[in-house]
Formats: sequence, C-alpha cells, structure tokens
Amino acid sequence: MINASGRVTRSVTRQLTARFADGWRARQPSAEIIARDVGVHPPLPVDEAWIAAAFATSESRSAEMQEALALSDALSDEIVRADAIVLGVPMYNFGMPGQLKSYIDQIVRIGRTFAFDLTAADPYLPLLESKPVIIVISAGDGSVHPGGALAHLNFLEPHLQTILGFIGLTDLHFVRVGYDEYQDDRFAQSIGAAQVTLEGILDRLTTRTPSPGQADLTPLPMPATLAVA
Repeated sequence: MINASGRVTRSVTRQLTARFADGWRARQPSAEIIARDVGVHPPLPVDEAWIAAAFATSESRSAEMQEALALSDALSDEIVRADAIVLGVPMYNFGMPGQLKSYIDQIVRIGRTFAFDLTAADPYLPLLESKPVIIVISAGDGSVHPGGALAHLNFLEPHLQTILGFIGLTDLHFVRVGYDEYQDDRFAQSIGAAQVTLEGILDRLTTRTPSPGQADLTPLPMPATLAVA
C-alpha cells in the first residue's frame, strides 16, 4: 500500500487505501501487508552519486555506491514481492505530488526494473512481472477525470500509465474521486462509487492464489504484501 498524499487526517485517498487494506485483511487474514508512506516520508531525490551508482555495473560498485542505491533496492524489492499494489494519489496542479515523483525516480532504474539495449529496435525492456495496480486518484474538480470538460488538463493518469508500463506494470485499475473542493452531492456520489469499485476489485483479486515467494501488497507509502510508494 502506497500513500502519496501530503494530507494525513483529511486525505480522501488515504481513507480509500485504508479501506482497501482493511478489506484485504478481512478476506485474507494471513496476508502480509507492506505500507509505505511517501507523502509523509518522501524518498530523497536522485542525485549525482545515485546516478553514478545506478549506471555502474554491480561488480564495480563501491560500498558508497551500494549505500546510494540502498533505498532504491528496498523499494524495488517491495514491488517484486507484492501480489498487488494499491496506490493513493491526489492530483496536485494537474499532475502527481512531488513526493511520488521522487519515489518513482528511485524505482525506475536501469538493470533493476528496466533494461536498455542499444542494438535493439526497441531498446527498452521492462523487467518487472505485471501484477494488479489499483490507483486511487482524488481531484478537486471531477471534470479533470477522463470524459470530463477539463480532462485535457489531466497529466497524472497518462504519466502513471507511461512510467508504470515502462517497467512492466501494465495491469492498472483507476478508481477516481472528484469534486473534493466542492464538497457537494457530486463529491459524495464519487466517494460512494469509489467504495463500490474497490469492493469489486477486492472480490476479484482475493480469489487469486499468491505466487510462491510473493506476498500480498496493500496501500503504498509508495503503493504495492500490498505496498509501494
């Protein structure tokens, strides 16, 4: 489970990812849940030391380089272990929160989550096995969601689809809440619809048998064991 909201007590996405995690536990009491809160504890942005370490071969990495990639390794390992990921993402200025961008920069790494072959027609190869990723999105104005009058301003969903697909996570399920700023009937209806959608996803996912060595993943701090972000 990965939470990326800067809010804690008033976060719509946190409420829904928590509901999803509770539903996962109720259906699979023995399931392991990994929670990572990137909204409150954001990963550091990548820097020169990180980049140098990421592009070095594993055999040539010094102890300092290994330390620079330690968080990236831990976050990537969580994704690999997970059977499913739930990610709570509020829309900030038509895109993702900066905390989530830092998380994504940590996990999108050459040789770890994608490969690069200069000689290939398509030089990029995702390295992660696809698994369900439930993305709970909250927006102040619901018309920015697909099909709405302001959908052309929605850069969050295309960004997530692109970058997650780039590393192999293509089984995406968007759950949308809108009109948070209005707090009117439209907001209440979207919350209710999101809850129903999450229950349906839970019913489908919890009939799956975890793969050997994998855990169940729920709400990200990034979200994905179910945890990421």
